Amino acid sequence: MDIYKMNIAVLRIGHRLVRDDRTTTHVALVSRSFGCNILYMTDVNDDIKSTIDDVNNRWGHASNFKIEIVKGWRNVILNWKKNGGVIIHLTMYGLNVDDIIGKIKDNSNDILIIVGAEKVPKEIYTLSDYNIAVGNQPHSEISSLAIVLDRIFEGKQLKLNFESAKMKIIPSLREKLVEKNYF
Repeated sequence: MDIYKMNIAVLRIGHRLVRDDRTTTHVALVSRSFGCNILYMTDVNDDIKSTIDDVNNRWGHASNFKIEIVKGWRNVILNWKKNGGVIIHLTMYGLNVDDIIGKIKDNSNDILIIVGAEKVPKEIYTLSDYNIAVGNQPHSEISSLAIVLDRIFEGKQLKLNFESAKMKIIPSLREKLVEKNYF
């Protein structure tokens, strides 16, 4: 599987001001570092987008990752479906990811993953092609996103090449090593 040919997007629905700033930022960081192409966000200000743009500037980008702030989630989902993409909704009430991920990957290279903040509207469950769960217990949407992306990309996202990086971590057993002005 060539992960650079996949079109994976994340739709973050909702954002509780101040309370969700860190969580939404982490959804963005996971989306970016795990090889997604775009993160759609609703109900946020430009601060989170600016933060991730700064991260892309310093640490490079894979898959030309970008963030788009949208007014409403419904049009994003309907447009994705209209163009033949698959819609995944992450929910602890869904089918187990390991039981369904093969079928999802076989159906499309265009996948939109919905990550909720507050209680998601019931309509999300019916608009989604798949309601999937990492486990059927309360858990973090950030960890769920990371696990689902790992299942989709089969671990290959951990070896992505981040182009235009000004900084690069040099893996080390005991210290923090960062190469600056890396090109």
